[in-house]
Amino acid sequence: MNPAPSQRHYGMDWLRIGAFVMLIFYHVGFSFTPWGYQTPTRGVVWWAEIPLLGLSAWRLALLFAISGYASAALFSRERNAGAFLKSRLLRLGIPLLFGLTVIVPPQPYMGLLNTGYTHGYGYFLFHDAFSFRRVMYENLPAIMHLWFVIYLLAYTIALCLALMAMPSRWRTGLTGAAQKVLAGPWMLPFGCFAIYAVRAPGDGWTDTHNLLTDLCAHLHYGGMFLFGYLLRGSEAVRGAIARQWKWALLVGLAGYAFVVVEAWYFPGNVRTPRAWMEPLDFAKAVQCWGTVIALFGIADRFWNRDGRWRGTLVEAVFPVFIAHQTVMVLVSYWLRDKGLTALPEFLTLCITVAVGSWLFYLVGREVGPLRPLIGLKRAKPVKRVKASVAPPTVA
Repeated sequence: MNPAPSQRHYGMDWLRIGAFVMLIFYHVGFSFTPWGYQTPTRGVVWWAEIPLLGLSAWRLALLFAISGYASAALFSRERNAGAFLKSRLLRLGIPLLFGLTVIVPPQPYMGLLNTGYTHGYGYFLFHDAFSFRRVMYENLPAIMHLWFVIYLLAYTIALCLALMAMPSRWRTGLTGAAQKVLAGPWMLPFGCFAIYAVRAPGDGWTDTHNLLTDLCAHLHYGGMFLFGYLLRGSEAVRGAIARQWKWALLVGLAGYAFVVVEAWYFPGNVRTPRAWMEPLDFAKAVQCWGTVIALFGIADRFWNRDGRWRGTLVEAVFPVFIAHQTVMVLVSYWLRDKGLTALPEFLTLCITVAVGSWLFYLVGREVGPLRPLIGLKRAKPVKRVKASVAPPTVA
């Protein structure tokens, strides 16, 4: 894969943008399945889980791998693990605290209202939201979708500590060993079996979103984060992806095909028979690894070019992620008694979540004190203006 590690890979930017757009559609679509919140008039859409299962196995793994790639790019600028750690703590930690205290609380509050909670939001915020106890059906304080940021921050801290503590010859040896496995013909089978090995012993592919107990998820997502970090600095691995991404796409589609068959025979909340569980876990591992490798290859082959909106969209990704689920929950609560059927409700949710999250970003980027709270640099970037040469004057 090109360009060289010192250059910005625009394909990774577009891949990151696309991954977060798909995340919004996934979260909206989740409410139409038996696993999510349904409005009385719309109910469950029986086939909604089929396209969601096309994303479920790999969407988070891809995001962590992209985050690892971006971390390697940022670290190459800092050239110092301590400085890199400080910058990551500020860029991730500040919006995490802001999100947990300001953005997230409306979500559990709406959940409580749906189950009979009678207090106003002010009472909830000052008495229950941060009480560290279970209130009806909600464990408070809630972290909701910001578990992703917590995990990412934890992996970043662990990486920095390892870089600071590990002798350079150890780092070189580990990098060389990883490249030998991932830069050759064993890249696809190794990744599939590795993901299966860390997922199968646990409760399938169900994450707890608890930093202290989510071992299988940490092995999976932390491994993908490290893979992304390795990818940024390894020409050999990037070259292997360039050669094998078409095969990886076929592998990913084959895994998805088995997942669809299982969902067809055992839809919704129907319990999957034990005999199907291990093949299903392996199919998801195949789908995950194959799709991630294919998307990296596609991003390099077709998307590695700049565009007018790329910089703005890249900057907007984190603020939009912070806001999107709270916007969705608020709109969903408003829609619950409007009598809409599935398609109008889905379109309404998609449009309002996109618009509301984008407005959150637009307002936040223009207000200096808000910028670090939503994950942006404190100072607005200065637009570069091309110097023009004035035509000679005629005497």
